[in-house]
Parts: sequence; structure tokens; C-alpha cells
Amino acid sequence: MLKKEIMTAAAAGMLLLTACNKVTTLPDEPYEAVAYNLYPAPENAYVGDTMPYVTDEGELELYYLYDTDHNGQGYHPIYKYSTKDLCGYTDHGMALNFGLMSDPDPAIGTGSVMKDQAGLYHLFYTGHNDAGNGGKGKECVMHATSTDRVTWEKIPEDTFYSPDNYSKDDFRDPEVFWVEEDRCYWLLIAAREQSLGGVVAKYTSKDLKTWDFEGPIFSPQQQYMLECPDLFRIGDKYYLTYSWDCVTYWAVGDSMNGPFTVPEDNVLDGSGFIFYAAKTAQMNDVTYLCGWLGRAGLSEDSGIYQWAGSVLNHQLVQKEDGRLGVKAPDTFKNYFTADKEFKAAKKSGGVKIKDNHVDLTVKGEEYALADMGTRPATMMLECDVTLDENGMAGFAFGGSGNDEIWTCLTLDAKRNLLHYEGYEMADLNKFDPAAYTYFDFTKSPEHHVTLVCENEIVIMYVDDTKVFSSRIRHSINGAHIGVFSAEGNASFKNITMKLPQQPE
Repeated sequence: MLKKEIMTAAAAGMLLLTACNKVTTLPDEPYEAVAYNLYPAPENAYVGDTMPYVTDEGELELYYLYDTDHNGQGYHPIYKYSTKDLCGYTDHGMALNFGLMSDPDPAIGTGSVMKDQAGLYHLFYTGHNDAGNGGKGKECVMHATSTDRVTWEKIPEDTFYSPDNYSKDDFRDPEVFWVEEDRCYWLLIAAREQSLGGVVAKYTSKDLKTWDFEGPIFSPQQQYMLECPDLFRIGDKYYLTYSWDCVTYWAVGDSMNGPFTVPEDNVLDGSGFIFYAAKTAQMNDVTYLCGWLGRAGLSEDSGIYQWAGSVLNHQLVQKEDGRLGVKAPDTFKNYFTADKEFKAAKKSGGVKIKDNHVDLTVKGEEYALADMGTRPATMMLECDVTLDENGMAGFAFGGSGNDEIWTCLTLDAKRNLLHYEGYEMADLNKFDPAAYTYFDFTKSPEHHVTLVCENEIVIMYVDDTKVFSSRIRHSINGAHIGVFSAEGNASFKNITMKLPQQPE
């Protein structure tokens, strides 16, 4: 090559590099909210604790406590959704109403639905009456039956209360199932023993009417109560899930009778009513963890949530060491099938964009940001992320003509956390996270991230291990989505965006 040609090529390369790093603006695109097909809630009301049941036809029915902002003396009737694939739900309305103030159930608490060996359907649930039921206690186990899971008949004579040495006012959330090895039914319930504190207690029955108390099956002596207990098996391990402190926890054992151990970091999703009261459902050889994402608190994008909100289901993964992990339901891949063209532009800091890869470099206390355009109302984004040992990186929302401020959904290797709390990007380093879940970034140099969005609901899965669920109102109404890095460099590789296929 001649000297002149070498200089021309070098100049062209410099021009290309300059163009790649030039600050540009991606235009705002039209935005229109979509129906909640993945994370439904009833109109003008909220989804409380769920009671999943899988039919013989392989359909998931989600019974749930119906909550409103204007509950009266009677509240929390049981309503029902059904779905075949977690990508669209049928609303069946009310399944069971609360009782009169003179009954044990003017308020209803969580329970479970099951089919007995003869084919009759049973709904065991919590009756709650603040008047105390004539000294018997505020809470009790109640029973209803059905031949079609549409019309339910209460059986008042089957009602029973807590045993001796147990709190009369904290006795709730019965989970009933058949145990073939024992040739009887088990009932697990959240209870409070005088010396042990919160426990999961066990009852057995041959006829679903008369119950024998067997004592605690799990008593970690850590929480006041262990609400909404559920017992299930994956592989050769048995798992208990339970909820308290606005969080859903899990424990593991080698036998369904225990002992169950509490592993270090036994939380799969976030804190503060982000994901609560979860129970499991086995459908098509897959185990789902079914709970709810709380509704937003008094201030928007604060990371603070209130009791009850929207349906939220995760797919469980059993790790090689027996630990539980979570991932986006595989059925979502059949819902998000249309490719969205990838595009990105530098907004600040060191940004290098090539194909569907974005490399971000940071100097000092600045941050690097690449804009990927208006966030679709619903989408599934996947990518592979690497970040520095003490860095922070993730997804940013904002930057539109209506609102130029960017906020951050953060993978935080500095603190080993996933978090979002509505802080502006410039303030990310100034405050501790308000809503978070722990994540160990040291186990792998690269992390696969799946982001599922439906209107303001944004769910981030990392490495089929942890999930952090959020409501990010700053991400809707035409806000852009970007990738960012702070306090260190980061790379986002193999970025893909999928949308639901539009009907022709």
C-alpha cells in the first residue's frame, strides 16, 4: 500500500471512531400502554395472596384474595384467574365471599385448593374475625367444597382453631395436599407457638374433616410468623416457602418431614412487598412460584410498596448444589416472538457501539450512558453483562422530550445487590438502596440478564438465579431505555429485544 493510501485509510478510521462516539439523539417514538397479559390485576382492585391450583387439563387457576382501597367491615373475598401459559389470563370473578360479622370469616385469609381421592374439590382457607369468636381466637381454618370449582359450599362444622400453647390470633394460611406414602392428607399452617415463635405446623387427616395435630414441621425461631407455607419437591430435595418481613423465603430438606435448613441468602426476589405470599404450582413438568408484586407506595418510583398489587409468577430452577434459582417463564418466549431492531447512541461518557454490543468506560465519578430509544410498552430484552469488580451498571430510563432525567435499575457489584429506588443517575452513589435483593457477582465474570417489561412493571432476571421486580413509572409514557455504567467499566453484549407478534 502506498504512503498516501495508508494515511487516507488512517484518516477514515479516525473519522469512523469519532462518529461512533459522537453524542447523538434518538428521536422519541409513539408510546401506547398495553393490556396486562403477563401481570394482571382486577379493575380498581388488587391481587392479594394467591392460591394456585393446576387442573387435570394442565391449566393454572389462581385463586386470590381480592383487595381494594376501600375495604369495609367484611373484606378479602376469594376471586379467580385462569391461564394456560402465563401469557394471558381469564378473569372468573368471585369464587367465595366473606361471611357476616357474626361468622368466623367476615374477613378471609389465604388457603389452598385441592381435589380429593374421590374427585371432590376442597377449599381450605383462613377465617378472621377481630371480635375473637367468643374467646376461641381471631383466626381459624375453614372448609368449603365444590363439584365444579365454580360454586363453593361452606361447611361451618369443619371449622377448627389453634391447639393449646399456640396463639389464638395467629393461625392461618392452610395448605392441604394428599401424601401417598402416608395414605392421608396433610395440612400445613402458619402458627405461633409460645416458646418457638413462628412455625409451620402439621396436621393429618383421613377424611378432610377430622384433623390430628402432629406439631411443628419447621421452627427456625427467626420470624414472628411464617405466612403462606408451601411444601414441594424438585428432584431429590424438598423445599418450603414461607413469607414474613414483606419477603418470601425458602428452606430445603432431604425429607418432606424435615429437618429443613435455612440457606444463606434464601430470598429469590426483592424486599418490601416486592414479591410476597408466594406458593408453587407444578404445570407441564415446570414448577412456578406464584405470588404478587405490591402496588406502589405514596411516592412514585420509591421502591416502597404496599400489600397486594398484581399477579407475579416466576419459574423455579434447581441448581446443581440444590439451591433454588428463578428465571422468566419459558412460555414468555412464545409470547415475545417479533424482533425489534437494535439501535443505540452515545449520551455521555465513554461509549463504543458495534453491532448489538455496547462497551462503556468511566473515568472518575462520571458515568457512561448509551440511549437505545423509546422503551416499548411491553418487551423482553436479553443481554450478557460484564462489569468491574466494584462497579455499578444496568438499565437507565428517561431521556425523552417530556422528561430528560434518567433513573437506574442497577446491577451493583460494589454492594452485591440488585436494586431500583428512583434515584437520578447523578445521585446513584449518594444514597443506600431502598429496595433490593442480594446477588453474588463474584461467581462469574459475565452475567446473563433478561428484562421483561409490561407497562410500568419491569422484572429483571440474572443468571437464572435471582430476580428483582419493580414498578418503574419513569420507564413509561415515552421514556427511553438505555444502558449505563458508573464507578467502573461495563460491557453489554448480544443485546436483543423481542416484542409480542402483532396480528396481521
